[in-house]
Amino acid sequence: MQLANKVAIVTGAAGGIGRASALALAKAGAKLVVTDLEQEQAESTASLIRDDGGDAIALAADAGVARDAERTVTTAVDHYGALHIVYNNAGVALIGQDGFSPDIDPEVWDRVIRINLSSVFYLCHYAIPHMAKAGGGSIVNAASSMATLPLGGMDAYAASKGGVAMLTKSLSAGCGKHGVRVNAIGPGYVDTPMNAVIWQSEELKAGFARGHATGLQTAEEIAELVVFLASDASRSLTGAMITCDRGWTATKRPDGLPI
Repeated sequence: MQLANKVAIVTGAAGGIGRASALALAKAGAKLVVTDLEQEQAESTASLIRDDGGDAIALAADAGVARDAERTVTTAVDHYGALHIVYNNAGVALIGQDGFSPDIDPEVWDRVIRINLSSVFYLCHYAIPHMAKAGGGSIVNAASSMATLPLGGMDAYAASKGGVAMLTKSLSAGCGKHGVRVNAIGPGYVDTPMNAVIWQSEELKAGFARGHATGLQTAEEIAELVVFLASDASRSLTGAMITCDRGWTATKRPDGLPI
C-alpha cells in the first residue's frame, strides 16, 4: 500500500489505460477522483474501485476545458482534503481525420491539441498549488512513442504528444521547489478498445504486434508504471520521458520504417 492516504486524479478513466491505472492506483492505497466525459462512464470505473474495497468518486469532466479541470481539482481537495497525484491520461487519436497538415481541418487540429496537450496544462495549472500545499507529489503525463518517433500521417497527434513531453520537462524545473515531480510515459501500441480502430482485422493487429520487440502491450502493464511513477520508489525521476513501448521505437529506423 505504497500510496496509502494519497489522493489521486485520473482523467480519461472510463476504459483502457485510464481505467487500468485508476484500479492500480486504488489497489496501491490511493483515494481516487476519476473523470471522463460522461458521468456514467466515470462511475463505472469508480464502482469497480469501491467494489474492490477502494475509495473513489466519479466526475463528468472534459479534460480539454479549463473550467472542468479547475472543478476536478476543487472536487478532489474538497472531498478528500488534499491532492498528491495527477495522471493526465485523457487523449484522443482522430484516425481518418488527423493526417498530413495540409489535409487536416483546422478544427480537428484544435481538438487534438486541446484534448491531448492543453488538458495537461489546465490540470497542472490548478493542481500544482494544492499539491505543493500538501507537501508535494507526482504528476504523470501520457505522451506516446509518437513524441519521439512520429511515423507521419498524424501530424496533430504527433505535435500534441511531443508537446506533452516538452511541457513535462519544463514543468519539472519549476515544480522541484514545490516537492512535485513531473514525468511522462511514451507507450507504443496498447491492446485497448481505442486502438481497435487502428487494427480493424486480426491480421493487421498481428502486424502491429510484430512491430514491437515483444508484442503488443497491455493496459495493466502501463498502469504498473504509473503506480511506480506516482510512488516514492521513483523519487529520483523528474523531467523524464520514459519510453515504455516494448521496443516499438527500437525496431524502427529514424524515418519510421522497420529496421
